[in-house]
Amino acid sequence: MNIKPFLIWGLAVLVMATPAMAQTDSIPSSIQLNEIVVSVNKSTEKKDKVAQQVEVIDEKTINRAQSQTTADLISQTGSVIVQKSQQGGGSPIIRGFEASRVLLVVDGVRMNNLIYRGGHLQNLITVDQIALDRAEILFGPSSTIYGSDALGGVIHLFTKKPMFSTDDKLLTKVTAQSRYSSVNSEFAESADINIGGKRLASRTVISYSQFGDLRGGSTQNPFYNGSYGTRDYYVERINGRDSIVKNSDRFMQVGSAYHQYNVMQKVAFKQNDHVTHQLNLQYSNSSNVPRYDRLTDLSSGNLKYADWYYGPQERLMAAYDLNIQHEEKFFQTTHLGLNHQIIEESRHQRKVNSDGLQNRIENVGVSGLNFDMRHKDDRHELQLGIDAQYNQLQSTANVENIVTGETSPLDTRYPNGDNTMSNAAIYASHRWKINNAWNITDGLRLGFVSLNSSISDTTFFKFPFSTIQQNNPVYSGSLGVVHHPSSDLKMSFLLSTGYRVPNIDDLSKIFESAGGMLIVPNPDLKPEKTVNAEWGISKIFNNRTRIENSLFYTSFFDAIQTSPFQYNNQDSIIYDGTQSAVMANQNIGEAYIYGLSSTLKTQATDELSFMLSMNYTYGRVKTDSTDAPLDHISPFMAKGQILYSGKKISSEFFVLYNGWKHLKDFSASGEDNASYATPSGMPAWITANWRVGYNANEHFTVQAGVENIFDTQYRVFASGINAPGRNMYLTLRYSL
Repeated sequence: MNIKPFLIWGLAVLVMATPAMAQTDSIPSSIQLNEIVVSVNKSTEKKDKVAQQVEVIDEKTINRAQSQTTADLISQTGSVIVQKSQQGGGSPIIRGFEASRVLLVVDGVRMNNLIYRGGHLQNLITVDQIALDRAEILFGPSSTIYGSDALGGVIHLFTKKPMFSTDDKLLTKVTAQSRYSSVNSEFAESADINIGGKRLASRTVISYSQFGDLRGGSTQNPFYNGSYGTRDYYVERINGRDSIVKNSDRFMQVGSAYHQYNVMQKVAFKQNDHVTHQLNLQYSNSSNVPRYDRLTDLSSGNLKYADWYYGPQERLMAAYDLNIQHEEKFFQTTHLGLNHQIIEESRHQRKVNSDGLQNRIENVGVSGLNFDMRHKDDRHELQLGIDAQYNQLQSTANVENIVTGETSPLDTRYPNGDNTMSNAAIYASHRWKINNAWNITDGLRLGFVSLNSSISDTTFFKFPFSTIQQNNPVYSGSLGVVHHPSSDLKMSFLLSTGYRVPNIDDLSKIFESAGGMLIVPNPDLKPEKTVNAEWGISKIFNNRTRIENSLFYTSFFDAIQTSPFQYNNQDSIIYDGTQSAVMANQNIGEAYIYGLSSTLKTQATDELSFMLSMNYTYGRVKTDSTDAPLDHISPFMAKGQILYSGKKISSEFFVLYNGWKHLKDFSASGEDNASYATPSGMPAWITANWRVGYNANEHFTVQAGVENIFDTQYRVFASGINAPGRNMYLTLRYSL
């Protein structure tokens, strides 16, 4: 293992921490251990009582970041890598877990559904970053509270709440924002409107973003001797024929443009001093989103696809929340949530010089319920809850002749009959305050998941079965200890388990993953499971410098990976005119992941602060001989930041770094996308970035910045599109 990054880190900590410790106590400080964290147990908690590693992105950070999407916002933390196969996407990787192994939650509602795949996802961008009040990243298994899929962690997104008036006057707040970015000619407009009385309040957030083709960096990457990921040629339809066109700017990634709009409407009603109702409506839709990596695929030395895009990614959510507070009762707070989501996703592809456009459409409906009650006294906190979801899927497909407009049947991505998945669970969490120095937390979850899938049309595949069924009891538990030897020192230990139940995508998917490879159903899959041990220590020096460290080890059992398989006793078959190797998702046995993260923050003055962070992860699959690389393991990453925040002006300079991911460390499953890396793997990269904000008055704010200042050419690990080159942006915000 290369120890150079750790030596650099140690030196940086010494340089930054020592001067801070030498300062006098006359400098005020905002460094504290007891920052508020809400989502760990779905209720308000102090961070110094939580054993789990958590990162909070607050509203000020969100406004300062001026990210184009929520995926970009998460990627700028420096603690989470976000993979992209196209500009309109973003798949976060947390502690070596990605996609369906990371749970996405918005306002307490699970976003993960029965077709969340194990490779790479772009669903995170359907939550509007303009509408966010904060985002919280929970690292490590969180299934005890959140259920299936929370193996690597949880990204919990909280949108802005309606604000009530505190007097007899109507509270009206309106914020309009406009932003332009040079790297992809982004134009983004948004409005945030709050109208609140003492009993009834409404909040509306509307945004529209238009992104042109993304230009990658053109400056030589200092860690790699060569150019990679350039767009030398692209396919264009000219006079009814597909033509290969030479790109006039090889760094311009032609075929990556898209646009998106989002609407959020919340209405809250205070029935009385104890009871509050809220209706939460969210809608997100987009244009077609080109799958850029597929548009660069080659066949016999030529571009393979003329078209490969995701259809409009549509998400509609309606959620009702009832909150009851009675301090005099045993359970002081009670919450009931009812929600329903409608999701439509589709994929469309056409090979060069073919008139047949293949269309596969998935329509998903998810109904959910969550109910919890909470008790708190001087020594104990108890929370009891119920979770339930019911998923439905309709999978359809056809081939359209783009010349004649005629359509014909096509094999569907998932079984074309009835597809349902339901789960229900009860859970409990408890905290025991032994004394001012010791706290113990524990939790338990018990549930049941059932899946039913039927194949009504066997025209394309004569499977030896017509239905796929699974019933799985599930369980999870956690035990944590938090110790405060002093007010400025926190030590913690957490033992937790996680699980992920196979969904329709795992069990029943039928599709061509890449040229010459066909994935077929495997009805014998079992749930994935993890057991995680985590140690943490946080220390504050002189009320101004905080160092936080987390060390974890995760055992991963029955991990699902795509591996060679046999269909009708054959390891390869003809599919779509190509001899294709048969693959299937399978439980490969046991794997392990370990790593560490460390963050140092110094509040030098009221206005000036410094931050350094680093994250390292290592994962392997156990074999009878040499352990093999596990997929989705991020390279070493680090972030350094200098932030000045004054009354009128704020300024931030930060550096992001990712280490090498050499080919020998790529998983053989293909999920690490070695085909989109260089012959040596994915090169290390570093970017320098600067932002500035100016509050002209109480109404008007101007923000500007330069990202990737040196226009460095780089690609994030496992991505199929180059990262943005130098980007200059300008944001104007007006508030009433």
